[in-house]
This record gives sequence, C-alpha cells and structure tokens, in this order.
Amino acid sequence: MTLPFDRPGPLSPPPEYARLRETAPVARVRTPDGRPAWLVTSYDAVTTVLSDRRFGLAPPGTAYPGNDTLFQDGAAHARLRRLVSKAFSPRGVEALRGRAERLADEHVAALAAAGPTAELVAGLAAPLSITVIGELLGVELGDRDRFRAVADAASGADFVFGTEEEVARAARGWEELAAYAATLVEARREAPGDDLLSSLIAVRDAEDGRLSDGELVAMTATIVSAGYLSARNAMSTAALRLLTEGRLAGLAGATPEQLGATVEEVLRMQAGLTGEPFPRYAQTGLDLAGAAIAAGDLVLVRLEAAHRDPRHFAAPDTFQPERRSSPSLVFGHGMHYCLGAPLARLELAAALGALARRLPGLRLAGSVEDVEWVRDGVDLGPAALHVTW
Repeated sequence: MTLPFDRPGPLSPPPEYARLRETAPVARVRTPDGRPAWLVTSYDAVTTVLSDRRFGLAPPGTAYPGNDTLFQDGAAHARLRRLVSKAFSPRGVEALRGRAERLADEHVAALAAAGPTAELVAGLAAPLSITVIGELLGVELGDRDRFRAVADAASGADFVFGTEEEVARAARGWEELAAYAATLVEARREAPGDDLLSSLIAVRDAEDGRLSDGELVAMTATIVSAGYLSARNAMSTAALRLLTEGRLAGLAGATPEQLGATVEEVLRMQAGLTGEPFPRYAQTGLDLAGAAIAAGDLVLVRLEAAHRDPRHFAAPDTFQPERRSSPSLVFGHGMHYCLGAPLARLELAAALGALARRLPGLRLAGSVEDVEWVRDGVDLGPAALHVTW
C-alpha cells in the first residue's frame, strides 16, 4: 500500500484506516517518496509509539536536524523540557485568556460590521493567532507586519515528504524565521519584558544551567510555527467542522465547560486533518501489535484512525461534545506532549465563542467540497474559508 489514501470527503478519514485498524493496526506501507514504513492506526498502538522511548524522532545513532530544539530524544530533550516548562506556567498562559477573548471579539465584530460575507482565515484565524503569539513573545506593535511576513514565509511546504523544491523552499523560510528569532532574542536580552521570551532567557536550573542562544532561537522559531501556523489551521478547520455539523450557533450561550468540551471534540475529530505527529524511528527491534519492527524502521502514526477507534470512543464517527472517553492524542503523549496545548485550547475557545455570539446565523458560502486546502509543513488547513450570514 502506498500513502496517501483517498478521502471520501474533506473532513472524513480514508476508509482504509478503519479496515487496517481492525485487521492490521500496524501495517507495512510506502511513503509518497517510496520509502518503506509502518502505518499505525489503533489508539493503543499509537499511544505506545508516541510515549515509548524505543521510538525516537531520528534513526538510531543520529540526531534530528536542528537538534537544539525540543525535537530530540533522551537526556538532551529532558533538559530542554525542564527549562522551557518553567516559562510555560499554567498561570502565565491563563493570563492570556482575557486578551485572547477580547481580540477574538474585536475581529469578529469587524467582520460583522463589514458583512454579510467574510473570509475567516484572513479575517479571524490568521490575525488572532499571530497577534497572540506576537504578544506572548513580546514582538513590538510596529514590527507585527514583518513578524507575520516572516512566519508566512516558513509555511506552505511539506518538509517531511515534499518534493526537493518544496523542502528547499521550506528550509529557506525557516532560515529567515530563525534569523528573525535571533533579533527577538537579542532585543529581549537587552530589554527584558513581561513576556515568554524574556522568561525563557531568564530561566535557569541549578543542574541544567540556562538555554543557549542557539536553543533560544530554535525554541522561538518552534513557538512561532506551532503558535501561529498550527493554531491558524486548527482554528479555521474547527470553524468549518462546527458549521458543517450545525453546532456553532449552539455555543452562543455556552458555559466555559461546554465550550471546552466542544473544543475537545473538535480536536478529536479533526486530529490528523490539520497535522500528524512527526515520524518516528524504531531505536531497537520490537513487537508492536503483532508486527515485528526492526531497529531503524520508519513508523507513521495516524491520529485520524486512533481517534476513531471504537474501543476507546463510542460511536466514534459522530460529533458528541458530551462524550466521556479516552484522552485525545492531538497534542501528543508522553515526553513530547505539546507544552503549548493550554494556549491552543484557549485560542480555539475564544475564536469559536466569539463567532457563535456575534454571528449566530453563520453558514458556509458554498459547500465543504469547495474549500481549498494548503499544507504548512506537516500541517494542513483551509487556504480560505468563505462564510455568510
């Protein structure tokens, strides 16, 4: 079997995932560039791959490119995570809630005033996510346009399985983003502020010391990628999901708990659509769900399949915000669990809540099949999302 499989619809997983999950939850496939790999589709096996130290982000004996970020394994990763998690305090992220909600409300109010049609990627998802991440990093207001241009330059290419030209373009974009990140680090060193980057510069540990300049630059670029590109795609896809499910208007008077439950269900159902975890490599030979995996083998997990595993999610193909089920794997699991998960959830709740309150009659302008999709690295999201009311 060769990836990718065809989808029956833009928001539906390929039917092969359900068949493989039941008959061969760890199956031999070929990637689009012809490499042999294992495709993992059951919830239990995916959880194992994401959390078991016998799987790493690079082949045995090698390091992930740009290994001064959290994209590495073992003791080096543990050191970085200990340092960075000190700056990503729950209280610090929670302090952004009010600001995110006000920003979302302002953007949607502007759309409402200019209506009765709008485009939600350019009008809400992109400006909200870039503003929140810019304020988190302490980007000066007058530099926001340049900040967004640099972030956009790092998007739009599949640097995992893309063509040689796509990979080269992504590399140039990331070099530009890293150079900009270096200027941010230098500025915050000279004039610390009340922002995450200043906290990352200041944080130290008796055992682990401080983050190096290279680590700070790489971490800043990673935060921009996840906080802007991934958040933008997740936000616009979440709005699309709720509009197609007819669930957005019902959030107008939702409690924070109800809004949070809806966000979790949206994330469950669109997991894998807006991005899959980075590929893993077996660090040693092992058995996984009956498959004999050799050291060095490439392993791909599919969250779309895992999140629809009936052993963990009752009626998995239906949208049920009230469900009580196994934890979502959308932000990873184990040592590589995303430190920015609370911020992503916060932004999603702010955007969806504002749309429901301000535009209760919102609907797609056209059909879901009309939506064009764009790839940003390993992420996928609508290029544009046209709505009316």
